[in-house]
Amino acid sequence: MEGERPASQSRRAAVLLVIAVFVLGIAIGVLGTYLEGYRVFGASIIHRTRPDRSPAALQHERQARVEQLTKDLSLTPDQEQKLDGVLTQMSTTYAGIHQQSSAQMDQARKHGRDEIRAILTPEQVTKFDEMMRKMDEDRKKAQGNN
Repeated sequence: MEGERPASQSRRAAVLLVIAVFVLGIAIGVLGTYLEGYRVFGASIIHRTRPDRSPAALQHERQARVEQLTKDLSLTPDQEQKLDGVLTQMSTTYAGIHQQSSAQMDQARKHGRDEIRAILTPEQVTKFDEMMRKMDEDRKKAQGNN
């Protein structure tokens, strides 16, 4: 009977060693995946700058588009002028759509927050409002204060 005890302990130690190696392998795999993902994607996300959407930049972009289409399609000066007008109108239309959708998002956000506040206690409302204030600030920073 005394000989069985060391064998049982050895078997238990072997099982624990296998489990420890397995867990360590998972941890190293997760860490490696995280670091590789950061190397591939993270640096570009951190250092990415928002595109310049100023009126001057948009006009320059539109002019470049007109020049490229004029060259590729051999447009006449009249066609080039009309194309510039169409692209200007499209830009105005897109801006209007963006403003409408932003207003709708703001309205939906306000409605949802009001419904959440209705189920909270006064203390929770205070904390919730502070959280939403910070979230709104972060969103404005991320959008470049557009």
